[in-house]
Amino acid sequence: MRLLKFLSWTCVALLSAVLLGFSGTYLYLSPSLPSVETLRNVRMQVPLRVYSADGKLIAEFGEMRRSPIHFADIPQDFVDALLAAEDDNFAHHYGVDVKSLMRAAAQLLKSGQIQTGGSTITMQVAKNFFLSNERSFSRKINEILLALQIERTLDKNAILELYVNKIYLGNRAYGIEAAAQIYYGKSIGELSLAQLAMIAGLPKAPSRYNPVVNPERAKIRRDWILARMYELGKIDQQRYQSALAEAVEVRQQAASPPELEAPYVAEMARAEIVGRFGSDAYTEGYRVHTSVRSDLQTAANRALREGLLAYDQRHGYRGPEQRLAGLDLAGWQAKLAEQRTLGGLEPAVVTRIDGDGIQVLTRAGSEERVDWQSMKWARPHLNTNSLGRLPGKPADVVRTGDLIRVQRQDDGSLRFVQLPQAQGALVSLDPADGAIRALIGGFSFEQSNYNRATQAKRQPGSSFKPFVYSAALDKGFTAASLINDAPIEFVDPYTGEIWRPKNDNNTFLGPIRMREALFKSRNLVSIRLLQEIGIGYALDYSKRFSLPPEELPRNFSLALGTANLTPLEVTTGYAVFANGGYRVQPYLITRIDNRDGEPLFLANPPRVPDRQMPPSTPQATAAALPDTSSDANASAAEPVAEAPIPAERVLDPRTAYIMTNMLQDVIARGTGRRAMSLGRSDLAGKTGTTNEQKDSWFAGYNGDFVTTAWSGFDQPQSLGRHEYGGTVALPIWIEYMGVALKDRPMHLPPEPDGLLRLRIDPATGRAATAGASGAFFELFNKDAPPQPAQEVSSSFQDNFGSEPAPVPIDLF
Repeated sequence: MRLLKFLSWTCVALLSAVLLGFSGTYLYLSPSLPSVETLRNVRMQVPLRVYSADGKLIAEFGEMRRSPIHFADIPQDFVDALLAAEDDNFAHHYGVDVKSLMRAAAQLLKSGQIQTGGSTITMQVAKNFFLSNERSFSRKINEILLALQIERTLDKNAILELYVNKIYLGNRAYGIEAAAQIYYGKSIGELSLAQLAMIAGLPKAPSRYNPVVNPERAKIRRDWILARMYELGKIDQQRYQSALAEAVEVRQQAASPPELEAPYVAEMARAEIVGRFGSDAYTEGYRVHTSVRSDLQTAANRALREGLLAYDQRHGYRGPEQRLAGLDLAGWQAKLAEQRTLGGLEPAVVTRIDGDGIQVLTRAGSEERVDWQSMKWARPHLNTNSLGRLPGKPADVVRTGDLIRVQRQDDGSLRFVQLPQAQGALVSLDPADGAIRALIGGFSFEQSNYNRATQAKRQPGSSFKPFVYSAALDKGFTAASLINDAPIEFVDPYTGEIWRPKNDNNTFLGPIRMREALFKSRNLVSIRLLQEIGIGYALDYSKRFSLPPEELPRNFSLALGTANLTPLEVTTGYAVFANGGYRVQPYLITRIDNRDGEPLFLANPPRVPDRQMPPSTPQATAAALPDTSSDANASAAEPVAEAPIPAERVLDPRTAYIMTNMLQDVIARGTGRRAMSLGRSDLAGKTGTTNEQKDSWFAGYNGDFVTTAWSGFDQPQSLGRHEYGGTVALPIWIEYMGVALKDRPMHLPPEPDGLLRLRIDPATGRAATAGASGAFFELFNKDAPPQPAQEVSSSFQDNFGSEPAPVPIDLF
């Protein structure tokens, strides 16, 4: 009896010591433990996502790939698989599984090393949200105490939801939805039982059981989980066997694969959001909706790339990117793995040559055929203006081991191409409010992320002339005014240097009407107009088109387009003509939502009156965007709806209409005639080519879209002796506008009041006399009608609608 009493009291003492130890530990550690109440409103890091106007995902930015999911959306099969793998007693314990802890302690005593932590899912939530990965007894005790608190605060479903959204599952995937997208390209709800079991096996060791890196080890882990599910009665024999038989087929991909290729647009949106929200932009789950339409962006991508490829092929083949003749198949594959697909052009190595084409090895490891027909263009490039002889057979173009580029066609076949050296850009706006509908800033963002649409300051050449002509119309000139297309000479009073501008073909037409001078793009007429209206007036007038004054030269070369403007700035200027005289500002972001889909910002750009906002473009005030500089939790702010802002009229609608009418003649009768292939009568625009053909432009519009295409080399050099705005940029514009305007009715701003159509004498530009030969109708502002008919002397005098002021011009 004494022995029994001793043992009983000893047990009581030991139990009391343990309880006192736990109590003391709790009292000591609990004040420093974080509050688990924060888990009720936890904000996990969610990446920034950018979307098109029609809801297509363009890009995702952020260190962590995460797409939080609600418990109700988690498949039951995944819950069963996860619990079978991690914590099959989850439903019955209170945060701590004593048996698991005892098992872990026994392993520690036996081996002297920590084998397993004995952690429940609740303990892992405590560690993931509040603690580090340090392996120590103090951290484990904190983990246990926090787990007990979590179980008292949250229900089991909420704990599981926190866990599956927080855990790291390899390849930058955080949470099960991101993992499903990365490994299978599907949502978690679309996965099979075997695939769900595969993801459930990742939390234990994401790198070891990664199905991309270690498919065999991942399969072993998957099959073990399936067996555990079968043992626990979660699946029947048939489902178990079917899942075991399923092959491991995964391929790493982006967490949310882009549905629309628009990397330049994505970067513009990212930069703007970072400017507004700072580093929170990458973690707060902002959803940015842009004004870009997916169909138009796809058309812009194709138009620019095909236009640059066409130009490139006109100037011959420069040879392979590398010669790999000394390598074997493994060496070729290794070299191909180092290359990237750029602008849709895939790297390939020539493996065999015959009379009808070549065989190439692709990055995917397959050998495919390239037909000789797609190689016939490849005359040797000698220089910008010279080519070698036409090739007669494939062996004249390539050799075995050449690293080349191929382009996959719609039918799956490969076309022989090379990476263009010339670059380009295309911008398309809605002239009603400045919404950017499509934008591409180069052949390939992967090749160069320099956005030429918004950053490249280039000379617009003759595409600048409509701004000068518009100023002249408002200064009293008319479309029928006669201007002398004759040599002109300027002497610098300080240096004595002489400037003798000339027309591109070095010819002179003498007296010519303004309309004809514009569609024939006569340089000397533009200079005379600028000289007559005055440089100061022209510079001040250019502000109406939002042209940056610091980029406009204060000399007569301004008339020839020697300003430094981006394609976006030129497009913005042309929008004033396209909408009937209103100034609009280009914008990209239409809406910013927080992670819960609540709007933080709704765009409300100035808009042309009587033009309705499209359904995809919400209205609210830009000022509603919260100031995040002092408030880190900006997502709680609400936008304030406001009435639409009317755009400012900056141009007489009659002037805008006459300019559009004159620019229609550029397409119908002038340097833009190729655009007639679209079969539309509502197109207006102007080509532009700079000295030595360093820049090629076409800016044009109808009432729905105003679009500018530019092409040139990043380091300015000649595009070639016979390359102009009408040969390089215009085909790009035509290809894009053909898609943009397909099935759309004709549309231009309506004719305003105050215009006259009068018959004029083509020889004098004055009102025609009765029975005058060749007379035709011209469009006039009723406040500036043509001069009355009169006899014209044999010696020409410039007709500006009034007596011209003396100007220092030497005619010869």
